[in-house]
Amino acid sequence: MTRSYPRTAIIDIGSNSVRLVVYQGHPRVPAALFNEKVMAGLGRSLSATGAIDAGAMALATGALARFAAVAREMEAKTRTVATAAVRDASNGRDLIAAAADLGLTVELLSGEQEATAAGMGVLSAIPEADGIVGDLGGGSLELVRVVAGTVTDRISFPLGVLRIAALREQRGSGFDRQVTRMIREAGWTGRGRGLPLYMVGGSWRALARLDMSLTHYPLPIIHGYALAPETVGRLGRSIAHLSRQRLRAVPGMSAARAAALGDATALLGVVMRELGSSEGVASTFGLREGLLYAALDAKTRALDPLIVGAREEGRLLGRFPEHGDLLATWIAPLFADETPHLARLRHAACLLADVGWHANPEFRDERGFEIALHGNWVGIDAAERAMLAQALHTSFGGATTPHPLLLGLATGAQLAAAITWGLAMRFGQRFSAGLAGPLQRGALTVTPRDLTLTLSRADAPLYAEMVERRHAALATAMKRKPACAILAD
Repeated sequence: MTRSYPRTAIIDIGSNSVRLVVYQGHPRVPAALFNEKVMAGLGRSLSATGAIDAGAMALATGALARFAAVAREMEAKTRTVATAAVRDASNGRDLIAAAADLGLTVELLSGEQEATAAGMGVLSAIPEADGIVGDLGGGSLELVRVVAGTVTDRISFPLGVLRIAALREQRGSGFDRQVTRMIREAGWTGRGRGLPLYMVGGSWRALARLDMSLTHYPLPIIHGYALAPETVGRLGRSIAHLSRQRLRAVPGMSAARAAALGDATALLGVVMRELGSSEGVASTFGLREGLLYAALDAKTRALDPLIVGAREEGRLLGRFPEHGDLLATWIAPLFADETPHLARLRHAACLLADVGWHANPEFRDERGFEIALHGNWVGIDAAERAMLAQALHTSFGGATTPHPLLLGLATGAQLAAAITWGLAMRFGQRFSAGLAGPLQRGALTVTPRDLTLTLSRADAPLYAEMVERRHAALATAMKRKPACAILAD
C-alpha cells in the first residue's frame, strides 16, 4: 500500500541563522526532506547598535528569496516565523517587509510563544520529558517547564549566544553573577532541581558533539546525549586550551559554532547550577518541530513517535506493509513476562524486520544493523538503539552473540534479550514467507519445557526443514525443546 503525505515547510528567521526545513511523512514524526541554513547573524550587532546590520540584512534577505523559491518548487505549505533578533531590532520590521515582498507572511513570535514552541518540540520527541527545556538561540534563552506531556511555566532572557560574548567582555567575571541574578529575580532558582535540562539550540548541540569527540563515544547521535554538570565544567575549562583547528576537526562542527562554544558552555554551566539540573540532555527537536506538533490534534499527538517512525520505515523499505505488526503479535506470547517498556521496543524491532530484504544477501545483517542503530528515531535512548540493532542484526542472519560495537551502549543482558527477539523474528519470517495468513493461523506457545508451534493440517507443509532449523535455534536460545503440533481437521 502506498501513501503520499503533503509537504510542509518552515522558514525560521532566527537570531543566528535563517533556515528552511521541508517536512514530509506521517504528521507525528515527519521526516526532514530538505534542510538548509544561512548563518546570517541577525542578532550579532544588537548589543552594540540595537539594529540588524546591513550585511546581515542582505544575507537574510537573499536566504529568504531562495527559500521561498525552493518551497514553491516543492509545493510545500509554508509557514515563516521570526524570533528574538527580529523582535528586538529597531529595523526588524524592514526584514518582515522584505519577506512580504517575496510572498512570505512572517509570524513574529513573542518570547512566550518561542518558549512554548521549544517545549512542545522536546515533548514531541521525548513524550515523557520531565524537566526544564533550555532553548539557546542567537538572541535569547528560553526556559520552559515540561511535565506530564504539557508545557507549564516559561520565560525568555536576553542571553542569546550572539549577545553573550559582549556581556562576558563587559562584565568579565561578573557575567556569572549577572546571569545568576537574572535567574533568581525571575524566580527560577532551583526550579529544575534533580531534573534534566533539555538542551535545544545549535550551540549546545555543538558542545555535545565536542564531548563525543573527546571521549570517543561510539554512537554519533546527538539527540538524547547527556552531559553531567561536572562534564560541562570540564568542557568549559578544556575549550580555552583547544585550538580553533582542533574544534573544527570535530565532526559536524562549523566555524561559527566553534567560535561561540566557550560562551555557550559558560552560560550552560551557570544555568544548570542555578536550576539545580541533574544533567543536560541534547534535543535535536525544538521550535520548528514544536510548531508542527502543536498543530496536531490530541489523538495524533498521543501516538508513540518510535512506533510511528518504525512503522513508516518498514512501510517504505519492506515488502509487506502489515508484516511487522503481525510478527510482533505472533511472537508476543514468548515474551509475556517482559515489561511494557521492552514490549514496545520489541514491537519496533518487528516493524523494522523486513527493511534489509533488498540489500545484497551478504550484507542484509549489516543493513538492518545500520538502519536500527543510526535511524532518525526519537523516543529512544542509546541502549534501546543498541537493542534494536542487535535484534535486526540477528534476525537477518548475523551472529547470535553480542555485536562488539554495541557492548559500550547496552548491557549483556539487554543484548541477550535482543538476540532472542531476533531469533524469534527470523523464525516467524521464514515460517510465514513474510505473508499474513500463516501468522494469523499459526500460534506459538511456551512452557517451561517446550516451545510449540501449533498449525492447522492445511498449513502443515509450511513446517519444512529450514523452518525446523529456525525453530530449533530459537528454542535452544530460550532453553526449551522445539515442538510442532498439527491440529486435527
